[in-house]
Amino acid sequence: LFEKEKYELRIAGGAVRDLLNGMKPQDVDFATTATPTEMKAMFQSAGVRMINNKGEQHGTITARLHEENFEITTLRIDVVTDGRHAEVEFTTDWEKDAERRDLTVNSMFLGLDGTLYDYFSGYEDLQNKKVRFVGQASQRIQEDYLRILRYLRFYGRIAEKPGDHEPGTLEAIKENAKGLARISGERIWVELKKILTGNHVHHLVRLMYELHVARYIGLPVNGSLEEFDKVSKNVQNLFPKPMTVLTSLFKVQDDVMKLDLRLKISKEEKNLGLFLVKYRRDLVRAADSTEPLKPYQDFIIDSRESDANSRICELLKYQGEEHLLKEMHQWSIPLFPVSGHDIRKIGISSGKEIRTMLQQLRDRWKKSGYQMDKEELLSYVKKV
Repeated sequence: LFEKEKYELRIAGGAVRDLLNGMKPQDVDFATTATPTEMKAMFQSAGVRMINNKGEQHGTITARLHEENFEITTLRIDVVTDGRHAEVEFTTDWEKDAERRDLTVNSMFLGLDGTLYDYFSGYEDLQNKKVRFVGQASQRIQEDYLRILRYLRFYGRIAEKPGDHEPGTLEAIKENAKGLARISGERIWVELKKILTGNHVHHLVRLMYELHVARYIGLPVNGSLEEFDKVSKNVQNLFPKPMTVLTSLFKVQDDVMKLDLRLKISKEEKNLGLFLVKYRRDLVRAADSTEPLKPYQDFIIDSRESDANSRICELLKYQGEEHLLKEMHQWSIPLFPVSGHDIRKIGISSGKEIRTMLQQLRDRWKKSGYQMDKEELLSYVKKV
């Protein structure tokens, strides 16, 4: 379509980076010399469906083809930026568009004939596993302060070893860190979660504290870095949830509440954080026991909450209990075989007595390793 109408079209940004890294891109974004108005006219006459997602003022049209969405954005330059949003002007100059992107590895274009258009040595940086801003780091950051976290995220994806930063980049981050206070919590949390599930997490979180980034993104000013050091070793290769890693920085439950105020985390994430802070010291493997997993299993049985099992698994990761985690994955939660109805049939009718009796039977059942069946438990009631 674009060729027929004499417009240039190239794959842009992240998809190019992923392809050069030998990875299949999750989504493919395009850049073009056609304006949104020209694209709309072209798609309408060709019967291509468009999805309205408010990107048009920034030059983006989303086309839906083969059950997939493709974003196609007109080449643009930033006229005015305020650290969060940009006013853009359309252009037909590919290099000018590349120049306004954040990192060199994200500033490349790929022609549909396989030609790589690389104006800022992005391919070389990718091969050398270097993460660099396009042009001046300070200028790029001041256009959108979220780029500080994007830099750290891509460092965790691309760099081979921790600490391989350009000194000027770290200086620019430190000088501009307070700009993150103006960025919405939702945008910060999206980036922070990706940092926490990438490589070099230990190095990058410490860097956030050294460069004064932590305080502006909702992390406690005097986070428990010693606990964090320990937990980031514990969780290696265990694929923890981002919140599991982050909780190690928190000293009290109030730290979780403050994070939630700043970042608007989900209810599930908040509850996991509160749970880990509360139980990380008290709910531990049974010492001197042939059943080290028992305290965790008892907790799940008693809690009766649907997500208790997944929270316990995160707690085991936090504590570095790799073997117990494997056992927990193989364990299926047994059902307590007695109900209030069964006790009523025996002749106990008071609700309070039934509740007390159920609790006593539940304790006896737990002590038996969840082995006693209904008959055994009810025979105990008859004796009582």
